[in-house]
Amino acid sequence: MFDEVASGYDRTNTVLSLGQDKLWRVATTRAVAPRPGQRILDLAAGTGASSVALARSGAEVVAGDFSPGMIAEGRRRHGHVPNVTFVEADATSLPFSDGEFDAVTISFGLRNVNDPKKALAEMLRVTAPGGRLVICEFSHPQNVAFAGLYRFYNDRVLPVVAKTVSSNADAYDYLNESIRDWPDQKTLSGWIRDAGWAQVAHRDLTFGIVALHRAVKPLA
Repeated sequence: MFDEVASGYDRTNTVLSLGQDKLWRVATTRAVAPRPGQRILDLAAGTGASSVALARSGAEVVAGDFSPGMIAEGRRRHGHVPNVTFVEADATSLPFSDGEFDAVTISFGLRNVNDPKKALAEMLRVTAPGGRLVICEFSHPQNVAFAGLYRFYNDRVLPVVAKTVSSNADAYDYLNESIRDWPDQKTLSGWIRDAGWAQVAHRDLTFGIVALHRAVKPLA
């Protein structure tokens, strides 16, 4: 499914999010706080837009994605960026050594993983002690009135717009279902703690449509 939508993926996301995806990417980059000399793993990197944003700091960024089509599109668009490397990677069985990265981040991809709890444990394994985790993911607005408006947009407006701008509207039916079924902010924070991460915190973006979760790998 992701292979099929790779070429128009970024454009469609911008339209469906009413441009908010760009603001979410900025917030995620700031939370990761990349610096020159660091090695960062960007999972569910898609076509690499988030990876390139991180690489502007001078950090070495590995853009990992489960979809060969996404990786191919990312290489086509950003293969010239010297400090970004594209790797096909399964988040539940990462092809990297223990403690290899200073930070691991995943945006709008954890809910697409078959076993997200296992993926959180794998992210911990490949992160160096003291390293950071940043997860940007769809969540659940806490305001009842806004939550109702958001459900109306997802159920009634999003499918119509997706049919107009996407090469595979069925993929965005899946998007709606995956958002609806994904756990809330408190539950995901619990999963992160259970995987072994410390200093777990989150903040809502766009009234809780998205939540930015952060954590640190213990030194010991």
